[in-house]
Amino acid sequence: MAGGAREVLTLQLGHFAGFVGAHWWNQQDAALGRATSAQESLGELCPDVLYRTGQTLHGQETYTPRLILMDLKGSLNSLKQEGGLYWDKQLDAAVAWHGKLTTHKEEVYPQNPHLQDLLSAEGVRSSDGFWRVKSIPNGKGPPPVTTAAIPKPLESSVRVWSDFLRVHLHPRSICMIQKYNHDGETGRLEAFGQGESVLKEPRYLEELEDRLHFYVEECDYLQGFQILCDLHDGFSGVGAKAAELLQDEYSGRGIITWGLIPGSYSLGEPQKNIYRLLNTAFGLVRLTAYSSFVCPLSLGGSLGLRPQPPVNFPHLHYDATLPFHCSAILATALDTVTVPYRLRSSPVSMVHLANMLTFSGKKVVTAGAVIPFPLVPGQSLPDALVQLGGATSWTPLSACGNPLGTRCFAQSVVLRGIDRACHTSQLTPGTPLPSPLHACTTGEEVLAQYLHQQQPRVTSSSHLLLTPCRVAPPYPYLFSSLGQQVHSIPVFGALCSSSSLHQTLGGLATELTKLDLRRWASFLDAGVEQDEMEELLQELHSLAQCYQDGSGLTD
Repeated sequence: MAGGAREVLTLQLGHFAGFVGAHWWNQQDAALGRATSAQESLGELCPDVLYRTGQTLHGQETYTPRLILMDLKGSLNSLKQEGGLYWDKQLDAAVAWHGKLTTHKEEVYPQNPHLQDLLSAEGVRSSDGFWRVKSIPNGKGPPPVTTAAIPKPLESSVRVWSDFLRVHLHPRSICMIQKYNHDGETGRLEAFGQGESVLKEPRYLEELEDRLHFYVEECDYLQGFQILCDLHDGFSGVGAKAAELLQDEYSGRGIITWGLIPGSYSLGEPQKNIYRLLNTAFGLVRLTAYSSFVCPLSLGGSLGLRPQPPVNFPHLHYDATLPFHCSAILATALDTVTVPYRLRSSPVSMVHLANMLTFSGKKVVTAGAVIPFPLVPGQSLPDALVQLGGATSWTPLSACGNPLGTRCFAQSVVLRGIDRACHTSQLTPGTPLPSPLHACTTGEEVLAQYLHQQQPRVTSSSHLLLTPCRVAPPYPYLFSSLGQQVHSIPVFGALCSSSSLHQTLGGLATELTKLDLRRWASFLDAGVEQDEMEELLQELHSLAQCYQDGSGLTD
């Protein structure tokens, strides 16, 4: 790849993972060729880490995500499984058989009209069936798009993630699991064992292996894989088998798993909640065994059975019942905390990042973020950090409860979207310094000093970027406090090995112990044995013990 990029292959497994992934790829797309200043144009982030170049049958250069996506029958709506970029009307019409033909057509879903408006500035499919794209700046990505106000809220028309995906995918990206349905009361992928069984079937296993080999073999320096995986349903089992396959075939590469859980649920659906608890527990334990680390991501307040209020962001207004909203916020956090292994200059490899966070068996980490980072006009970074206060100012994103009073063992922190002119204090010489942060001479020093003040005995890695996070449409409008036209925001994000996981993982084990599994025999019938349940409880307790405050620490 160009510039010796350390490539990453992304696996998206599940429908909520599709929502998060659609926002994530839209944000990557919005960042391509859209430098807003000379400083930013240097390109702090290397898109070749996530994207690959290719050519259509007609010789047109393409730049598409290095992505394998798995979802269920009925989840694509208007999106073709083979994507639209390589679509060829003439090839579709070419048929070798000259006998009688019978054509069966599935129901055609119209493309979301609001997404059509957004894409109209990027290109059109002409009458000859070829996709015509306007000139590509720097050879990568579409040209800047006019981001006028959307006439109606996009939320009202979003049914599936493909309704708002604006990025073209390679024909080898989408892999559909036809034996299970996305909609309906029957034929659902509900249980961990069902998901494991999917990748035990030669049909699906060979299809995944074929796609893996296609993407991996064209990489010059593959640093690893990032898995976006639903934890709450049967895709937790798909993810566990996929991670096992990656570890077996690509030993030594980083495997970072983001376990995704929708934000809200109610007590009124007992079977769904029990399955969610079981799937989450099995997914966390099995994925931890095969991943460099696993990070649960959710706007819910708890991983347990009892619903807790969704998390609150002081500067965001979102609807926790809408996957379109929740996934946008999680994608924004993901776009920030993954910065270290996507940097153009001095990147931190996935393996190195994992090694820093996961010592002494701590292979589950938590995420937190300040979205957006509250830097007001005329304020310096030292001023903003002093005003922000301690670690409790972070909004937790891993459904592990209130972080107040918990201990952080190691952390990776990213602050992005801060203009260089704001990095240090601009106080008049002789003015008394409000804090030690105001004495620092660089923004990096300010951030490092702040983290040391908050957690003086914690192993910390920090990165300060000029590049903001893109939130242009079809990203939902969540920033009413910032004015009408918000296309990019500063974000403060962190990954942390936290003592909060001691209670969270232990609590999962306790709730599972209280379950009368005879009432939920259908979960066991789906492919999980009773002795596997007992093993799960032991592994959860062992994993929780790693996070007991003071475990494995030397002061």
